[in-house]
Amino acid sequence: MKYGYARVSTTDQKLENQIENLKKSGAEIIYKEKFTGTTTERPESNKLLNELKTDDTLIVTKLDLFARNTKEALDIIQDLFKRKVDCKINPNAVRTKKISFL
Repeated sequence: MKYGYARVSTTDQKLENQIENLKKSGAEIIYKEKFTGTTTERPESNKLLNELKTDDTLIVTKLDLFARNTKEALDIIQDLFKRKVDCKINPNAVRTKKISFL
């Protein structure tokens, strides 16, 4: 299954562009939230990370929307790799069994 994650930091911001890009990238299920990035307690992100299984794909439009900082991003991605979850960090990235940055 291909999952997408869209996040904005405030309720005034719009998710539509991210959602459109995630759909174009093949996301079948999209988790979305309007929640600050200054905390690791992001409910939809946590639900999504718990949902992902072997051979699933996680697609996010930007790394800074996915994780609060580089260390958190690396920790999450390493966990996903151990679980054999594919990661795409740009909707235009080529699908691989490794993390894709553009």
